[in-house]
Amino acid sequence: MGGIASRYRVSNSALSPTDITNLENANKRNNPGTLDELHKKTKEVMPVNFEGGKLMVNNGISNHFQMSHTWTMSSQQTGYKLGATYIGTKQLSPTEAFPVVLGEVDPSGNVNFNLIHQLTPEVRVKLAAQVQECKLTATQGTAEYKGPDYTLALALGKPDLSDSSSVLVGHYLQSVTPRLALGAELVYQAGARVQGGEVAIASAAMRYTMPGSEVSATLGAAGLHLCYWARASEQLQVVAELETSLRGMESVGSVGYQVELPKADLVFRGMVDSNWNIGAVLEKKLQPLPFTFALSGMANQAKQQFKFGCGLIIG
Repeated sequence: MGGIASRYRVSNSALSPTDITNLENANKRNNPGTLDELHKKTKEVMPVNFEGGKLMVNNGISNHFQMSHTWTMSSQQTGYKLGATYIGTKQLSPTEAFPVVLGEVDPSGNVNFNLIHQLTPEVRVKLAAQVQECKLTATQGTAEYKGPDYTLALALGKPDLSDSSSVLVGHYLQSVTPRLALGAELVYQAGARVQGGEVAIASAAMRYTMPGSEVSATLGAAGLHLCYWARASEQLQVVAELETSLRGMESVGSVGYQVELPKADLVFRGMVDSNWNIGAVLEKKLQPLPFTFALSGMANQAKQQFKFGCGLIIG
């Protein structure tokens, strides 16, 4: 017994401080983030298509305040929106400062408002409100608590202030191992328009992270949502997504990719799904000017539908 213990101590002492630190980090369970961000990497790769013409002008008033002007011209929507962003002085990291206030208004009196504030290193609150035709139509408040290896969130919202309906959502996400995170979501809704007066829906979630790839999934009464993300190279990311509706007995599969060419200041995103939709978005920075040019295209061969968009972002 003494010989075995002696040999173990010699072997263990042979590890350098760097090796010991790397071993501890490999076995460390970090905070898994929020359940809302479970499929974030896949969603960021998929192109966000638009139709018609779009012009956005961003104007930085100061280090903490920015204004934006957006003109949209399409067959579905035409108009102007004024946006404002305020970032506070509470600096938590080189890339994070709070509070963050976001607002957007159009000439018709439609307003979207969002407030995000980090009260403590563990507690973050979010407030959102929507005004349509100068009337408050929806509100939502969210509180998040981030522990060393878990995140707990609770959201309360009123999707329609014209009746007594309300929605309560609870999230929990736990890092089981350095690679595996498991969680659950409970949605409770009550109101006169809800069948039976109230309804509760539970779902489970998981995310498994590997070097250069990630698998995430949610499963509940509504259906299955499965995502896969992988970085094939420094320039290429590929994703796959499957959404199944148990009520509608329908499934839609999608495959997407993103190509980044830093030397050309160009990003290209493309996708195709099982409903014969093909979409792509190209973004090109026009250096040295503070301009970003965007082209969007979407087609459905089965329905003979084609949509094209062109946009310019200044600032």
